[in-house]
Amino acid sequence: MSARYDFRRRREDETDELEADELLRAVSEDLLESGDLDGALDRVLSEGFTTPDGRRVEGLRDLLERVRRRRRDLESRANPDGELQRYREWLDQIEAREDAELDELATQAEASGDERRAAVTGDLVAQRRLQRELMSPSLSERLTQYQSYEFVSSEAREQYEELMDQLSRDVLDTYFEQASSALASPDPAALARMREMMDALSTMIEQDRAGQALSPSFEEFMERYGDFFPGATSLEDVVRALAERAAAAEAMFNSLSGEQQGQLRSLFESMMANMELNFSMHRLMANLRQAASDLDWQRAARLRGTEPTSFTEATSRAQELGELRALEEFVTRAHPAQGLPEVDVDAVRRHLGDDAAAHVARLQRALRDLRDRGFVDREGSRTTLTPRGVRQIGRQALTDLFRQLRRSPVLGGHREASLAGGGDREETSKPWEPGEAFSLNLPRTLRNAVLRQGPGTPVRLHPDDFEVEEYEATRRAATVFAIDLSLSMAMRGNLVPAKKMVLALTQLIRSTFPRDLAAVVGFGELAQELRIEDIPALTIDYNYGTNLQHALALGRHLLRGERGERQIVVVTDGEPTAHLQDDGQPFFSWPPVRETLERTMAEVVRCTRAGIVINVFALDTERTQFPFVEQIARVNGGRTFYTSVDELGRYVLDDFVRHHRAG
Repeated sequence: MSARYDFRRRREDETDELEADELLRAVSEDLLESGDLDGALDRVLSEGFTTPDGRRVEGLRDLLERVRRRRRDLESRANPDGELQRYREWLDQIEAREDAELDELATQAEASGDERRAAVTGDLVAQRRLQRELMSPSLSERLTQYQSYEFVSSEAREQYEELMDQLSRDVLDTYFEQASSALASPDPAALARMREMMDALSTMIEQDRAGQALSPSFEEFMERYGDFFPGATSLEDVVRALAERAAAAEAMFNSLSGEQQGQLRSLFESMMANMELNFSMHRLMANLRQAASDLDWQRAARLRGTEPTSFTEATSRAQELGELRALEEFVTRAHPAQGLPEVDVDAVRRHLGDDAAAHVARLQRALRDLRDRGFVDREGSRTTLTPRGVRQIGRQALTDLFRQLRRSPVLGGHREASLAGGGDREETSKPWEPGEAFSLNLPRTLRNAVLRQGPGTPVRLHPDDFEVEEYEATRRAATVFAIDLSLSMAMRGNLVPAKKMVLALTQLIRSTFPRDLAAVVGFGELAQELRIEDIPALTIDYNYGTNLQHALALGRHLLRGERGERQIVVVTDGEPTAHLQDDGQPFFSWPPVRETLERTMAEVVRCTRAGIVINVFALDTERTQFPFVEQIARVNGGRTFYTSVDELGRYVLDDFVRHHRAG
C-alpha cells in the first residue's frame, strides 16, 4: 500500500457476530442476479446488507461517509491562528500590566516631593518605555527581546515567564506529543536531555541509512530515552511516529495564510533557538524527511474553524485529518473484497469509534471465514465459488423455501422433507442437512460434539454435530431440471428465482435422497447440460429461442440408464420457438411455426414412451398464453402448474416432496 499512513489491520478483532454463511447469503442474492462473484462481493461489502434477523451490517460506503463526516467536523472546529492570537493578547495583557506599574511608579515618585527620587524614577521609566518602543512588532521577536528586559512589575514578569513556559511546552508537544510526560517541566536539564535524544536518534537514522551498526543500539537508546516513545519496539516505530507527527505539524503550518504561517514558523524558530534546540531539531527533521519520504510533507490541513486551538491540538487534528484522508483514499481506491482485510480496525476505532470498528471487524471476520470454511477460493485474480459454497447456497435456498411452505395456505400448510421410509438401515451415517427429517446417529453425533468442544460435561450439541442414519430407499427417482435460458427469462426477472429453485431442489435430492439422480439442462436456442456448481454464476447472453425439443431430447438422454421414477421438470415463460433441423442446426421463429411445435411434440411422445414424466411450471398467470403446454400434459400425463415467479420455488418443492412421499 502506498498511502501515507498504514491503515492495514494490525491485530485480530475479537468480534464474532457475523457468520460467513450470512455474508454468503447476501452475496448469493447479487451473484444469482449478476453471475459475477467478485463484483457481488465488492457490491455487498461496499453497500452493506441486512441479515435475516434484521441486523444492519454497514459496508465500506457507510465507513466512507463516517470518515467524511468526521473530517468535516474536525475542519470546522480547529483554528491554530486562534492560538497565535491568544498569545498576542496574553502579551498585550503583560505589557498593559507593565505600563500600569510604570505609571504608578512615576506617580508615586512625583508625589513624594523627593526631587532626586523623581529624577531617578523618571529616567528609569523613560528607559523602559524606550526599550519597549524599540522592540519588534513581530510576536516571536518581541517575546525573545523581553528575555533581556527587566520588568518593573513582578506580576508582569511572572506572567511572562508563565507564557514562555507554556509556549515552550506547546512547541515541543507539537513535535513530541507522546513525550509530554518527559517534558512536564522544560527546565535546562530536561532540554539538555531532549537535545541529547534528538542527536542520538539522528545518528542512528544516519547509520541505518548507511548500513552501519547502530551506536547506540536501539535497546540502549530505549533504555535512556524510552519515556519519549512509549510502546515503540523498533527504530522504525520511533522514526515513523515522529515523522508522521512532523508531517502533521507541517500540514498545520500550511493550513494558515502566508502571513500567519510566517509568524508561526518564526515563533517556533525563535522558541527552538531560546531552548538551544535549533540545530538538533533541524538535523532530526532532515533525517525524518529522508527516512519517511513516502509521507506527503507538503500537504495542508483545512483548519478554518471557529475554536482557538493550541498548536499541539491543531497538529493532532492535522495528523488525524491526514490519517482520515489516507483511509478515504485507500477505501475508494481498493476493491472492497481486496481492501477490506487490510483496513486497520484499531485505526477505525480510534478515529470513528467502537460502532464503526465493530462493523468493519464483522465484515473482515466473515470474509476471512468464507475462505477458511471453504465456501470460496482464490484463483489468480478471480474469486470462485467452491462446490461447498454452492451447496451452502442451495441449503439456504431450501431453508427459505421450507419456511415459505410452512406459511403458505395455498399449498396446504407445511411440507417437511421426510426420510425415505421402508428401507433397510445401512451401517453408514452422514452430516445432517437443514430441512431434512432425520434419525439421529447418537454415538457419532456425541463424538462430533466432543471433538468440537473438547472433553468435559455438559456436552453441548450444535446442528453441525448432527449425523443421521442413512437408509437404502426402496423408491428411487431421477430428475432433470430443464430451465428456459431464453432472453425473455432475464428480461422478465425470471432467471434468479429459477436458479434458486434448482439449487434448493438439487441440494434436497443430494442430502435427503442421495441415490437419486439430479441433473440440470439449460435451453435457449440450443440445450446443454449444466454443472450444478455453475448455476449460481449462470447468466443469459442475447440468446433468442426456446428450444424445448432439444431440452427434452437431452433430458431423455440423461435419464436413459436410470431406474425408478424418472421425470423432467420444465421451467419456462413461453411457448417453444426453436427446434433442431435435420442437419443439427437450430431454427428460430417468433411466433412459433408449425414445424417447431410438431418436432417438440414428437419429442414429448418419445419421452412418454420411455416412461418419463414431464412436469411443466409455466411462469405466467394467463393459461391462454400456453396452449402447447396443455397439449404436453394431455399427451404425457404429467402435470402443468401456472405460477408466478415468486411462487415458483414453493410449487416445485411442494410437488417434488409430495410425489416423493407417495407410494
